[in-house]
Amino acid sequence: MNLILLQPNDFRNDSLAVLSDERAQHIRKVLRAEVGKTLRIGWLNGSFGTGTVLSVSKNEVCLQCVVEGAPPPKPRIDLLLAMPRPKVMKRLWAQLAALGVGRIVLVNADKVERFYFDSHVIEPDFYNARLVEGLQQARCTHLPDVTVQQRFKPFVEDRLDEWFGNHLKLIADPSGKKRLSNFDFNDRKVLLAIGPEGGWTLYEQEKLQEHGFESFNMGHRILRSDTACVAAISALESHLFTPSKV
Repeated sequence: MNLILLQPNDFRNDSLAVLSDERAQHIRKVLRAEVGKTLRIGWLNGSFGTGTVLSVSKNEVCLQCVVEGAPPPKPRIDLLLAMPRPKVMKRLWAQLAALGVGRIVLVNADKVERFYFDSHVIEPDFYNARLVEGLQQARCTHLPDVTVQQRFKPFVEDRLDEWFGNHLKLIADPSGKKRLSNFDFNDRKVLLAIGPEGGWTLYEQEKLQEHGFESFNMGHRILRSDTACVAAISALESHLFTPSKV
């Protein structure tokens, strides 16, 4: 945990935060913070700051919080992901937040089992906790927005252009003829599409292409969806990242 991420219900007043969950345990047992210790904190979807430890008890840690600096830049990568197996999605949430995804759309596909959408891993209470875990690891504050779409065709035809009309739309697929270096990113946001185990069907690929998607490849190996997400987002981030000027 490289950042203590705070939410509105943590505050007793504008600057006093009281923690009694795993964050308090981390402060006590891992950071071994004593009264007067200054910690890195962040406001969910907001700025960074510092938190000075006012008290530490068995059940609670109290922090005096001060905003320092502007919020981090918002992610430029959004993800259209064919719903993976629930146990895969369970471990993927935190990684997506840590890697820097702004919006996640989980969508149905022909090779997605229908019962996947009955899993608790796509309930907000479950995935928000894991997204926050990823943000604290990566030291970021922007919580990804999550949408679940159980019907592929209506989503693509009725929502995709409305939500992502100005994005550069890319499909990661071994059959793609282009590499990421062939695309002109400029300052555009990117919508990355990752298919199910076994890939998108020809019909699904054609529907996505009708709405502006282009395929690219990262080599000829066939990857599982969680591995493909991490690899493709990391590769995209290396193209989008602009080092800060000192």
